[in-house]
Amino acid sequence: MSRILTGIQSTGIPHLGNILGAIQPAIEMADSGDNDAFLFIADFHSLTTIKDAEIRSENVRAVAAAWLAFGLDTEKHTFYRQSDIPEVAEFTWYLSCFTPFPMLANAHSFKDKSDRLSDVNAGLFTYPVLMASDIMMYDADFVPVGKDQMQHLEMTRDIGGSINHTIGKDVLIIPEAKIKENTKLVPGIDGQKMSKSYGNDINIFEPDKKLRKRIMKIITDSKGVEESKDPDSCNVYNIYKLLATSEQDAKMRKNYTDGGYGYGHAKQELFELIIDKFAKERSAYNKLIDNPEKIEKELEKGAEKARLVAQKVLSRVRRELGYN
Repeated sequence: MSRILTGIQSTGIPHLGNILGAIQPAIEMADSGDNDAFLFIADFHSLTTIKDAEIRSENVRAVAAAWLAFGLDTEKHTFYRQSDIPEVAEFTWYLSCFTPFPMLANAHSFKDKSDRLSDVNAGLFTYPVLMASDIMMYDADFVPVGKDQMQHLEMTRDIGGSINHTIGKDVLIIPEAKIKENTKLVPGIDGQKMSKSYGNDINIFEPDKKLRKRIMKIITDSKGVEESKDPDSCNVYNIYKLLATSEQDAKMRKNYTDGGYGYGHAKQELFELIIDKFAKERSAYNKLIDNPEKIEKELEKGAEKARLVAQKVLSRVRRELGYN
């Protein structure tokens, strides 16, 4: 049995791109074969940018509700909030003492802001060490990563290797990357990759009227209703095809190329498809948000399971470093 670990950013309600590109693939991967999956909400990490306690708590609840609404099996897998495992803070200190300064200075998370050092706090600078702690604290064998995230996993492997070399034994499991080759790139309403930071996201959990209004804002060209249109160059179609069946996709393409079909029609069909496809998940999400105690119960249950592993690993490391 392999242990797979995935961290989830606590940045608020997951949008359609998060769902198609992260939530559904992670749940499918966790459920495949005989995998032991650890999935955590990274609310310690969010403190580098989000200082408001209520916003951070709301974000955690929204993220947890979305994963639970999409069917994450919390009996089979371990789903927990990062901050419910205090051992990770102590473990991060041990790892930081084996992490060279130049490694952190070369991290993308720091270099992207290095020209504005007044915006960089110590938490952001040591972000990769906490990430390494999140991974090796739970004896993870594999970490699913996109190609743009490989640097952080390589840093984790280097830090773990340094500790094992210094101690002279394999006290830490060195994780391997599980490259996400077929991650869906979901376009936003402006055609760029869907992202909250771009302000181009679609929140499928919004009430019907707000969701429809958002979809109607998708940017298109100015071709009239009667004109034939190229579906592959249209933002509406490029979102629609990610959700549609093969039959629905073929029909939509024909509508575009035949003419007599406007972008307003296409947007309405996309709206109806989202409402139909995610009806169960939208209902489950809203029920969970209205009953936050259910979310807390699930996270607490996961934290109990995660802490058993964390305490075992921390005890092992403490012993080898002489902190008995």
